[in-house]
Amino acid sequence: MTNQYFKFKQFTINQNNCAMKVGTDGVLIGAWVDCEGSTKILDIGAGTGLISLMMAQRSKAVIDAIEIDNNSFFQAKENILNSDWENRINIFNISFQNFQKNKSNIYDLIVTNPPYFINSLKANTPERTNARHNNLLTHSELLSGVDCLLTKEGVFCLILPYEQTQNFIKLANNYGLYCNKILKVKPTLNKEPKRALIELRREKIKYEENVLIIEKDKRHDYTKEYKELTKDYYLAF
Repeated sequence: MTNQYFKFKQFTINQNNCAMKVGTDGVLIGAWVDCEGSTKILDIGAGTGLISLMMAQRSKAVIDAIEIDNNSFFQAKENILNSDWENRINIFNISFQNFQKNKSNIYDLIVTNPPYFINSLKANTPERTNARHNNLLTHSELLSGVDCLLTKEGVFCLILPYEQTQNFIKLANNYGLYCNKILKVKPTLNKEPKRALIELRREKIKYEENVLIIEKDKRHDYTKEYKELTKDYYLAF
């Protein structure tokens, strides 16, 4: 049975009412994104509020988080209100498509751990299906909205299944967004990459590509690189 809460070093995530629980993907993107110098951040698909809280811990930015699922919205709101940064995080129960119509909101950093299954077998509940599948937010809709809300010098970061990376980057180019940084994530040394952390900007700068291996040969025997990336959050590190 999944734990009803997940405790980090500086905050706790209650997750009993959320379709998607705390997972490695959310922690990876929340820890990897360079948010220290950001002033206004948008978290698309807040879920439990994890990524917003991780970025609030490392920055002084004002953060807007949006979540379309009612149960997840109220849980994220609870987690935010119980944190040290509730005065800097605003949570909205709205779709990204409707949120981005208000173009007066612009951001120097936009982050998302988006629904990533495309044309695949649906989950056993509508809430989990919407959280995992992109039927409510396609890649084109995501990129179109980011194009509207990102500042000229802004950064857009997300995590995707590795096999979707190249198609997403090609699609992003159509919106004037260019990949300058990728972190390929491998479960172990001898396995193929499963995820890609991607940074896009409106301008092309020097391309950077790296690989992160999460575990060594044994389960829960984590690499020093993974520990270094996540040490500000996980109690074990």
